[in-house]
Amino acid sequence: MKKLRLTISTKIIAGFLFLILIFLGIVINTTVTVSQNNEVIAESRMLSNSLTKLKDFNTMVIRNQMLVTNWVYLQSDEAGKASLRELHSRLFPEIRQELNILMEEWEGDTANVMRTKWVLGKMDTLLQQEKSSIMETLVSFEDYQDPMTKFTAEEGIDSFVIPDTKEILDSLNLVILEKKADDDDAKDEIEANSDGLSSTTIGLGLGIFVIAVIISFFLARSITRPITYIKGIIQKLGRGELPDDQDKKRVSNDEIGEMSVAVDNLVSGLRSTSNFAESIGNGNYDAAFNPLSEHDVLGNALIEMRNNLQSVAEEDKRRNWATEGLAKFGEILRQNNDNLEKLSDEIISNLIKYLKANQGGLYIINSEEGEDEEYMTLTACYAWDKRKYLDQRISKGDGLTGQSWLEQGTIYLTEVPNDYVSITSGLGEANPRSILIVPLKVNEDVYGVVEIASFREFEPYEIEFVERIAESIASTISSVKITERTQSLLEESTNMTEMMRAQEEEMRQNMEELQATQEEMERSQRETEDKERIITATSIFFELNERFQVISTNSLISAMLGYPEGELNGKGFQSIVADVVELDKMKATISEGEPWAGIIRMRANDGAEADFHLSAGKSVDMSTDSDKYLIFATKLA
Repeated sequence: MKKLRLTISTKIIAGFLFLILIFLGIVINTTVTVSQNNEVIAESRMLSNSLTKLKDFNTMVIRNQMLVTNWVYLQSDEAGKASLRELHSRLFPEIRQELNILMEEWEGDTANVMRTKWVLGKMDTLLQQEKSSIMETLVSFEDYQDPMTKFTAEEGIDSFVIPDTKEILDSLNLVILEKKADDDDAKDEIEANSDGLSSTTIGLGLGIFVIAVIISFFLARSITRPITYIKGIIQKLGRGELPDDQDKKRVSNDEIGEMSVAVDNLVSGLRSTSNFAESIGNGNYDAAFNPLSEHDVLGNALIEMRNNLQSVAEEDKRRNWATEGLAKFGEILRQNNDNLEKLSDEIISNLIKYLKANQGGLYIINSEEGEDEEYMTLTACYAWDKRKYLDQRISKGDGLTGQSWLEQGTIYLTEVPNDYVSITSGLGEANPRSILIVPLKVNEDVYGVVEIASFREFEPYEIEFVERIAESIASTISSVKITERTQSLLEESTNMTEMMRAQEEEMRQNMEELQATQEEMERSQRETEDKERIITATSIFFELNERFQVISTNSLISAMLGYPEGELNGKGFQSIVADVVELDKMKATISEGEPWAGIIRMRANDGAEADFHLSAGKSVDMSTDSDKYLIFATKLA
């Protein structure tokens, strides 16, 4: 049997065919590994979405407790009540639906699925209790004034809102921790697959090395040296080394030379890919990387993975920053809700520091009695030229600050005029790069404006953050003003109570004096009545109306003047008086309220005249509230 004769061409073709198969194996293995990584990335993305929704749910639970507590203790917080109603009617149903969809993808995680469903059910029960026991009982002003209704609502906060919220948060935190661990496992799996790909590449490289050695043994001297060069590179790759750039050399100007160039490019690509993968593993998502070509599967897959991880990390960073800021300023607002000046200082100083801005000011709207229109004054500032604005009053529409108040909208400037404001330090001063002006608004009511200047431009999420806390600041300012007004009214009430007590004491003393005076008057009246009874027994008694017509007389009228009793009723008193001049004097005196006494000649029924001593005075008819006159006439001997 003849031995099979292998020509160099055959050997080269066979060798390269074998190498092609190995490279196809590398590509297939790389593609499979990248595909697996993509599946793990998709799972990681799903876990990240689940974590995001669970954290949003966690934030919503905390916010629900705050809003329902404000419902009970802050009657005028209409914005908070509207937010709580929206949480009941829209936010919770939406997040429950989204979590139910995500839980369908939690394959094999039955425990967390059951725990999450329990949390959702517990939250739904809690919201129903809040609605029936608090939101539907504390509706009107009268409900808040009803002690029993208010006490029942407050009891609900302690009895089920706070305990149930704690149970929900505890269970929810367990789910979040386990999902975070699953997300970390997925990222570890991605890294393991990448390591496996490197190991496979090294193994296949060793195979290529062996084959190259065998082929080089049978090839002619003309191809020995280039193959040796390629072998050296592959040997280093087999040991996990990446050759240095100075080791490169042009071995020939043929296909083998082109192959050496391709190997050099591969080495450079592997070096770049290795460095890029290491940067991603260290969390450096800004590392630069250029794939070998638009068809570089591994390079493009790493770039896509980098972009996805960077997007998730950036979004988490921004969300955590906003969440921490809301919690921080919520605590500041809770701790300083009894002093407007201190509250303003705390808000502006912490806001400038948190935004890493340079200076700012907080303006509060003042509405005083006697003023024709509202105006704003600078209440607190940070690194601001306060003396310049201390006595400044900003009306609605004045400048950018007043315009923000008028339009009830945010104003953001990135091209700041040179004479608008400057940031000053010990080394000099310079114009800011951006100005942010946000109204402190609740519903349609503006309570002030916050103005912030910075050497850098604000990101959209930072502007949105300031707008979100502006509503909370406005709500707190409104509550502080109401509290200060209530305190003022309470002090006025206290002062009024003290004045009333003093007046009551004075009235008591006056009453005692009046009672003593009344007793003295009663004693004098009894003496006068005794005298009148004596006089009446010997005198004619006349009662006259305000026109001096006789209303009544006593029975002595018949004995002394001969007129039957009642005959003179309705007649003028002057018809029985002979001395008209003296009668006019008497009328003039008693009409002024003074008593009169004197002698007047009177005419009897038979025409005879006699002198009588008259005592007359003015009185008041209590039944008709009109004047009347009383006259006692005693006949002189």
